[in-house]
Amino acid sequence: MDSSAYPRIGDYALIGDCHSAALISRSGSIEWCCMPRLDGGSVFGRMLDRERGGHCTISVPRGRAGDRTYAGDALVLETALHGESGDGVLIDCMTMREGGARDPHCQVLRVVECTRGTIEVEIEIVPRFDYGSVRPWVRRHSPHVHSAVGGDDGLAVVCDVQLDIADRHDLRATARLRAGDRLRLSLQSVSPADLEYEPPPHPDADELDARLEATREWWRRWADGGEPLAGPEGRGVQRSAMVLKALQNGRTGAIAAAPTTSLPESPGGSRNWDYRYSWIRDSAYSVRSLAQLGYEDEADGFRRFVQRSSAGSVEDLQVLYGVGGERRIQEAELDLEGWRGSRPVRVGNAASGQLQLDALGELVNLAWRWHRRGHSPDDDLWRFLVELVDSAAEKWDQADAGIWEWRDNPKHFVHSKAMCWAALERGLALAKECMRKAPEQRWRKARDAVREAIEEKGFDKSRGTYVQAFGSTELDGALLLLPTFGFVEWDDARMVGTVDAVRDALDVGDGLLLRYSEDDGIAGKEGAFLACSFWLVECLAHQHRLEDAQAVFDRAVATANDLGLFGEEFSPEDDEILGNFPQGLTHLAHIAAAVALNEQRVSGS
Repeated sequence: MDSSAYPRIGDYALIGDCHSAALISRSGSIEWCCMPRLDGGSVFGRMLDRERGGHCTISVPRGRAGDRTYAGDALVLETALHGESGDGVLIDCMTMREGGARDPHCQVLRVVECTRGTIEVEIEIVPRFDYGSVRPWVRRHSPHVHSAVGGDDGLAVVCDVQLDIADRHDLRATARLRAGDRLRLSLQSVSPADLEYEPPPHPDADELDARLEATREWWRRWADGGEPLAGPEGRGVQRSAMVLKALQNGRTGAIAAAPTTSLPESPGGSRNWDYRYSWIRDSAYSVRSLAQLGYEDEADGFRRFVQRSSAGSVEDLQVLYGVGGERRIQEAELDLEGWRGSRPVRVGNAASGQLQLDALGELVNLAWRWHRRGHSPDDDLWRFLVELVDSAAEKWDQADAGIWEWRDNPKHFVHSKAMCWAALERGLALAKECMRKAPEQRWRKARDAVREAIEEKGFDKSRGTYVQAFGSTELDGALLLLPTFGFVEWDDARMVGTVDAVRDALDVGDGLLLRYSEDDGIAGKEGAFLACSFWLVECLAHQHRLEDAQAVFDRAVATANDLGLFGEEFSPEDDEILGNFPQGLTHLAHIAAAVALNEQRVSGS
């Protein structure tokens, strides 16, 4: 295995249509794409196996791809092409049409424009369905229209130039473009069964051009619907919001944690997880971050998804769901090489069956945040909230897997206990403000017991800091979240001490923080967890340490790639993004940190 054959994780760009997503390398190759839904089997998966994964590459022989950018506020990627005798641009998007995010079509559109002289273009389409396990049956319907089918997967391929079938399973073509010429390639998901009765969809050049312009306009309209953040952070924050919109399922409102699986936290190791699902805890962060930017519909859509998916019974509560609300997310391993040999390659996520007590607090806090925005719970939701708060009162003293989904022995994590406190505190506040009947005496008794236990067993008085777990001296980046749900004030001496202790213990360079330093039972060394750095920025900003906050913010922002996309983790030693990419939680934390900086800057001026 030649690890150098795998591009760096940060070399990829994202396109998406609020149903599916694709990652495109700097060289113009689609190397990860799941259609028609981003948590389905891959159509192109070379990112996880160079030989068997499949790809769609547009290149300039004896030339190179140059700088790339997103066009304005649209998720439309433009990559410069430089040939021996001319220049061009490769434009990539997943098309949007009227009906927007709720239109369940899925189409990748690739357009090459020659801008100067002449350029030679090579096209290679190598579909490999179901994570590279199925080589498709490729059929020619006309010189410009082909289909590729295998199992229940299908792809309609339409191109301006004639495509030739190569090795029975692939398609190839070459073309010569002059200044002003445009070449179009459409890849659209189709049902194999439908192809038995009708030809594949074959939009003509004018229709494809119209879809490209409609996609640009769709994203511009969406961006205009928000409230831009003032100040130097505004543009980057808008990019984070755009990424989150792309990760949100247009039909259900769920936001996937990331569009990828098994990109490693530790290169060559086994810290490889599937993040193409929707986590409860992200919903509260989303309401906070997206609503702050004026994207109320997106925040409300995710809130509704989480409440709809989890409100059947507290006993059946899961911490994550499929983006359609699916509950069965069994974890399995695939026979793939993995990015730079990082194995196993996993699909599904066993964390769905863990006990993570913070989920109780996140759901009640979600209802509280939405109530504070003018939307109080109805009768049905209130009954579910009472169950949640009751569960927090009963289970708070149990060990759990915590926010980091600990796969070793469960612990009495301070963050989890504090989130149970939040469930009880917010439940009491909701009962009072909404004039709802509740067992308030029992909830107060449990709330006070949680507080007493944390202050006695989860606070190190000698160092003046909260700790990761009862009886432990370890620190944890999740402690930086304690003020966000009101457990302690931002500028309380205990919180100031915790911020300083976390930085001392977990900082690996200028505010880049590890999640924790304790051995979690999994081999391999993690990188800095970027959301923790942005949480640190929030704390520092609210503690009026603006110079420090700005310095940490600038360092964390510098870990993004050239397009402003953040990973889950970052290796300062190798200057390399790690983990699934782009990572929704990091983008959410980036927005919250920027808003906090801006607010404190304005209030202090």
